[in-house]
Amino acid sequence: MSKLKIALQKKGRLSEKSIQLIKECGISLTNGNRKLLSLSGNFPLEVLYLRDDDIPRYVSDGVADIGIVGENVVKEEKSEVDTLKKLGFAGCRLSLAIPKEVDYQGVQYFQNKRIATSYPQILQDFFESNNIKADIHEISGSVEIAPGIGLSEGIFDIVSTGSTLISNGLKEVEQVMKSQAVLISKKELSQEKSNLLNQFLFRIDSVKQSKNNKYILLNAPNDKLDIITGLIPGMKSPTVMPLAEEGWSSVHSVLNEAVFWDVIDRLREEGAQGILVIPIEKMIV
Repeated sequence: MSKLKIALQKKGRLSEKSIQLIKECGISLTNGNRKLLSLSGNFPLEVLYLRDDDIPRYVSDGVADIGIVGENVVKEEKSEVDTLKKLGFAGCRLSLAIPKEVDYQGVQYFQNKRIATSYPQILQDFFESNNIKADIHEISGSVEIAPGIGLSEGIFDIVSTGSTLISNGLKEVEQVMKSQAVLISKKELSQEKSNLLNQFLFRIDSVKQSKNNKYILLNAPNDKLDIITGLIPGMKSPTVMPLAEEGWSSVHSVLNEAVFWDVIDRLREEGAQGILVIPIEKMIV
C-alpha cells in the first residue's frame, strides 16, 4: 500500500507544532526520535525530519510528497511546489532593522548600505521593487549581531516579539512580509497519493474548525428563545430542549469563539443563565 511522505522540520519552532497537528489529526507516530524517519501505525503516513531550508526542495524533487514549512522558506527557496493550506501557527514577520540611534526617514535609507540576512532572495526582491541597490551579505545564524561587529548597517531577519532586536540595540523599521506555517505539496501526485492527501486535508480542516469554535450550552427563558437563538445560530440552527422547570429551555449551539465574546453580554441581558463554553476536539462541517 502506498504511503504519503511528509517532510517536517527536524528541530526548531515549527517542529513541535507540526507534530502536535499530526497527533490532533488522530495519527500516531512511532520511532519518534526524529533522527530521520517516523512511521504511523494507523494512517499511511511517513514522516521525514529535515532542515527547514531543505523541505521545499525535497518536496519539489519528489523525495517527500508534502511538507510543513514556513511561508518565508518557500518564498526564499523558490521551489516548484504548491502551497495547499495556511496552518495558523508559527506566525512571524520578516523585517528590516537598523541601529536604534539612527534617524530613519524611509526605505531609501538602505540605498548603497550593507545589509546582513539569511534571506537574500526575499530581500533582493523587496529592494528591486523599491529601486534600492544595496550590498546584501548572506549569513546564517545570529544575524542580529552583524551591525554591532561592523559587518553591516542593517539586518533583514525573522521577528517574532522583537525582544532580540532590542537586546542587540536594533529597531524594526520595515516589515517586508508576514509568514506562518503552510502545507506544501509536490506539483503532481499519483491518484492514490492524492486520495491520501485529501484524507489528510480533511482531518486538518476538522482540527482547525474545532480550534475556532466552541460548544455553547445555556438555559433560556422560553419567552426569549427567538432572540437568544438568533444570537447563537450555530452551524445550521441551535438545539432547543425543554427543561424540567416550566418556562425554561436548554439551548445548545456551536459558535465561533470571537463571535461568542461579542454576544455574551446580550445573552445575559436577555435572561440566559448557566452558560457553558466547551472546547471541541474535532468538527466536521
